[in-house]
Amino acid sequence: RSLRWLGERLNVCPNTVRRLLRERTYSLQANRKRLSGKAHPDREAQFGHIEAQIQAFLERGWPIISVDAKKRELIGPFRNAGRLWCQTPPDVNTYDFPSLAEGVAIPYGIYDPTHNRGYVFVGTSRNTAELAVDAVAWWWSIYGQRLFPNAPALLTLADGGGSNGYRNRLWKYSLQHKIANVTRLAVTVSHYPTGASKWNPIEHRLFGPISTNWAGEPLISHAKTLNLIRGTTTQQGLVVHARLSRKKYRTGIKVPDDQMEALYLHPDDFLPAWNYTIKPHPD
Repeated sequence: RSLRWLGERLNVCPNTVRRLLRERTYSLQANRKRLSGKAHPDREAQFGHIEAQIQAFLERGWPIISVDAKKRELIGPFRNAGRLWCQTPPDVNTYDFPSLAEGVAIPYGIYDPTHNRGYVFVGTSRNTAELAVDAVAWWWSIYGQRLFPNAPALLTLADGGGSNGYRNRLWKYSLQHKIANVTRLAVTVSHYPTGASKWNPIEHRLFGPISTNWAGEPLISHAKTLNLIRGTTTQQGLVVHARLSRKKYRTGIKVPDDQMEALYLHPDDFLPAWNYTIKPHPD
């Protein structure tokens, strides 16, 4: 309620209302995002399971990747949060209208904790499960198979929702046909519980440093965006690779029941909705 509204009902002036409120330690306050809702009963158990999976793959020298999509960015002279050292601040558009953009950038990231390396597949259309799996296929074909020769399995850590969510049928279908069947890797996937995406290593090991590196820099072109991503590093020696993809991805693709049943998908005994392995189809 406004001071004027309160004053009219108390028959005093707004300044008097302000003084009385301050005497009682009231002040203008904004909402705080602090309530996370009721935690899933299996939240802590899933964290323990993920850590056990990570340790098992590390001991065997098998690949582990953490994946997620970063926020969609408009390409052009638009304001980018943060500040940078310069003599004159860059001029940007007053309004962030998509119609003023030269395009969009959808950074889909892959983080390899074993080697502290990041890989960003920058899409230019939509964030879909096909984009996510194409990013993993790109990483494996160019980098992964060289870093992990003869590995029989791949552990993938992903959020619970979005293009790589545990309910996303196209995510699982694409992993089967573009990764498992092609690379002959058994793809083990463990999802973080809903509301726990900040625990996914990619968030603070890759996306955080990228956001810091391009803070205050208008992403005026795809070339500049890629350069800023590739130029990201940390004191721990993070190295980041990036590629632009102009492939057009469609939304609304449905995977019917018969195609899902044909997948070589093996749910884990522990929380099978969040943990499963997609194996190559037998020859």
